[in-house]
Amino acid sequence: MKIDIHAHILPETWPDLHERYGYGGFIRLDHDCPGCSARMMKGDEFFRDVDPNVWDPKARIEDCDEDHVDVQVLSTVPVMFSYWAEPEDTHDLAKILNDHIAGIVDDQPKRFAGLGTLPMQDTDRSIQELERCVNDLGLAGVEIGTHVNEINLDDQRFDALWEAAEELDAAIFVHPWDMMGMDQLSDYWLPWLVSMPAETSRAICSLLMGGVLDKYPDLKFAFAHGGGSFPATLGRIDWGFQVRPDLCQTRTTTRPRDLVDKLYFDTLVHDPAMLEFLVDQIGAERLALGTDYPFVLGEHEPGKLIESMDFDGDTKERMLSGTALDWLGIDRKRFETDASLSHSHSIGASRG
Repeated sequence: MKIDIHAHILPETWPDLHERYGYGGFIRLDHDCPGCSARMMKGDEFFRDVDPNVWDPKARIEDCDEDHVDVQVLSTVPVMFSYWAEPEDTHDLAKILNDHIAGIVDDQPKRFAGLGTLPMQDTDRSIQELERCVNDLGLAGVEIGTHVNEINLDDQRFDALWEAAEELDAAIFVHPWDMMGMDQLSDYWLPWLVSMPAETSRAICSLLMGGVLDKYPDLKFAFAHGGGSFPATLGRIDWGFQVRPDLCQTRTTTRPRDLVDKLYFDTLVHDPAMLEFLVDQIGAERLALGTDYPFVLGEHEPGKLIESMDFDGDTKERMLSGTALDWLGIDRKRFETDASLSHSHSIGASRG
């Protein structure tokens, strides 16, 4: 079984948000024709072109079948977070996006699981929407950004949200957005190549050094893009934590390295040596297939990197599906069809 925990989706249409809220800055989709690609626009500014598989469940199921992906975990495109907007408007938009994802999951429960989005600039509203996502919509958790309007995730204003997420056993997928240095790194696509990995390290270090996992040890954070630059710089981070306790140990004395086994990471690293490093340093039980479907910087042949490596079968199976199921808190049987059950039984018989 292959479960892709990093797959983005949008509705095909949504209301004119400028008109709905009375101010601009929101994303819209401009469609040329039915079944054609569309342009994501931020006001009059072009953001990116997208193909129908961004919004069409049938198209993405066809892609999944071709690539032998059994399940996608759906989340919104991070530019839709809209934390900069008025909280009530972001909350309203979150409801639109979350209802859409829940509807797709309800229609195809064996092919999709879902993560909601939250109005993170308002903790009370975020808790309300998190509870609605998990209790009413049946989503496995939420996707959030690496910061909230330049406020890091260890800020105490989020404590009540983390407490609620822990009580709900909600999966939390942390994805870069609004990257640092955008104005200084305009050339060569550097925000996506340099700032995105740094954003993820920023979020991880804030959570670890901020004592969030000391206070809420059962939180289930997963991080996009193999944890960004964090795993490769963990030695530096951990050493700095030890030699500058005056700066790094203001909220916790627990070494970052000692908390890594509480985190999850996707496997989107594009490099065999880096994946081997992650397995060695983090462990396969904390790594889950993620592709960034359907965008160009993602893994175009889902699971190919994992399958190409000289790992044993149990290690590969863990990264392809087992870790995802643990993180989501979903039993494998939910996604199994009669065909997959028959296949797993035949595999078991051959091993026996």
